[in-house]
Amino acid sequence: MSEREAEKVTLLFSDIEGSTRRWEHHPRAMAVALARHDALLRAAILDHGGTVFKTVGDAFCAVFATAEAAMRAAVAAQRALAAESWVEIGGLRVRIAIHTGEAERRDNDYFGPSVNRVARLLGAAYGGQVLISGRVAELVQEQPLAGISLRDLGQHRLRDLIETERIFQLVAPELAVDFPPPKTLDSQLRGLPVPPTPLIGREREVATVREWLGFDNSGSPPRDGARLVTLTGPGGAGKTRLALELASVLVPEFADGVVFVPLADLTDAALVLPAIAARLEVADPGGGRTREAVIERLEPLDLLMVLDNLEQVMAATPIVAELLAACPRLTVLATSRERLNLRGERELPVPPLPLPGLVPLGAEVTGPRGESRLVERVGESAAVRLFLDRATATKPSFELTTENALAIAEICRRLDGLPLAIELAAARIRMLSPSALLSRLDRRLDLLAGGARDLPSRQQTMRNAVAWSHDLLTSEEQRLFARLAIFAGGAASESAEAILGLDGLDGDTEPLDFEILEMLVDKSLVRLDHGADDETRIAMFETIRDYAAEQLALADEALVVARWHARHFLARAVEAAPGLEGPAQVESLNRLERDHANLRAALDWLGAHDAAAATTLGGALWRFWLLRGHFSEGRVRLERLIQFPAASVSAADRIVVLN
Repeated sequence: MSEREAEKVTLLFSDIEGSTRRWEHHPRAMAVALARHDALLRAAILDHGGTVFKTVGDAFCAVFATAEAAMRAAVAAQRALAAESWVEIGGLRVRIAIHTGEAERRDNDYFGPSVNRVARLLGAAYGGQVLISGRVAELVQEQPLAGISLRDLGQHRLRDLIETERIFQLVAPELAVDFPPPKTLDSQLRGLPVPPTPLIGREREVATVREWLGFDNSGSPPRDGARLVTLTGPGGAGKTRLALELASVLVPEFADGVVFVPLADLTDAALVLPAIAARLEVADPGGGRTREAVIERLEPLDLLMVLDNLEQVMAATPIVAELLAACPRLTVLATSRERLNLRGERELPVPPLPLPGLVPLGAEVTGPRGESRLVERVGESAAVRLFLDRATATKPSFELTTENALAIAEICRRLDGLPLAIELAAARIRMLSPSALLSRLDRRLDLLAGGARDLPSRQQTMRNAVAWSHDLLTSEEQRLFARLAIFAGGAASESAEAILGLDGLDGDTEPLDFEILEMLVDKSLVRLDHGADDETRIAMFETIRDYAAEQLALADEALVVARWHARHFLARAVEAAPGLEGPAQVESLNRLERDHANLRAALDWLGAHDAAAATTLGGALWRFWLLRGHFSEGRVRLERLIQFPAASVSAADRIVVLN
């Protein structure tokens, strides 16, 4: 057909979600299913006046004269497909996208920006879903269609397109309704935290990982690269911060973006897969089918998954291997204190930050004309630059001078260039000069030398750094520092305030003052996190919390604090439980979700010390587990609770758990 001018048309694109995996596992059955799929889809298109102008594999490209016809064809197609069982291939779900605009018709095909837009819109959809563009929605609003409504999914950025798109979901009887957010650029940073400070001194590591993954800096297409990279190193080396930087840099390289899965709060490897499912917004189907649901979601995606703090759940590494094997376009970036020992893994030990060259105290560094070059030479070091960045955040007037340069260089060297240790030291600049810092650090490192020899040497150094910071605290600050270690994954500010007022062993100590908590925040041993709902939570870096937990274990009040923690979160769960059924359901669910790690810890402790209280807590949480999709965890927990002797729990609580 000869070339024509651009014409206004409505385009309908479709394809099968996860078809590659079905072809691999059920080739014969998939051939039969595809033929049936093609017949159903073609019939729905033709019956509503459409024309199929191209098919590519299982993808259909059709054109309609009106938006109404395309939408009714989409509804008919989804209903026909849903009526089939597809049991031989484990189900079949088709995603559809519709857009109206101008396109150039040439040789029985269509070209132009409208074709690109509907293709990108299709990439944002899920199997069983029909997405329509804002232009189609405008046309429909002028003449509403009987039996069809639209759900506004908001404004989104589509890959490679300059103009944003307002996306709507077509809603009709017999069509699936609930889906995760569209797979657009706006949703490509799934759960990726935004660091509050810049990354300093990791340019080489970023370039290395890009090269390993097959990406260079020339803009050329990527070559085959590693699909599993593990950042290893001791606590405080900056593994997580480097992973966040890599994820943000690599987002444009992955069509479906990045998903960040934090694992620091987990100690049970069985909870890793549900954690991944939650970040992917995959509903936990229960019955041991979480793995299949996660694989089905990941299989078609070109995605970078960041698994942070895997060392606590190393028994879950076979899950990582299985996901990589089943999902050919998945890439995993993991952080761990040890390598995963999986085939194809590339390990990058995260080194200390580059240190300044050795300059003896009192020595002069001069240029060719005798001018001092000391500040310039010391300031070139990434470790010193990090120190200065964090020190000026605490004391804006602070700067590197010829008087303090050698002391700062020596501080960074004594801390082995470890980022967390340097940050802890820099936080003291508000009260101590660099020379005063150095003198204290020197004594502290000497005092704590010779730690456990079976620990990595840099972990010993980090232990020294945290111990030094801890030793600068008053006795009351040390007591609260140890107490705060009882919180798993942080805690709401009211919980922190409550533990301030906790009496010590036998009530023989005075309640602590809230200002002490503020001092711990100021000294960078505790941080404040502000959630989306403006809730302030207290938290600790994991390495610091490990040290605080050791101090708590040595304290006389350790049992008192553990009992208080369990009872406190039991009370919070019981208080929130009634709201799970009323108008405050969402608020109550969010509150329990934020405290989930603490609730797990409380249930574990009560299970070992107080069967009756543990059963009460399980009874308060069962609806939360159900509504938030924690089916596997809830089932395991409840099965353990019903093993308690009936005489040790209340009849009412036992009935709730049994039901």
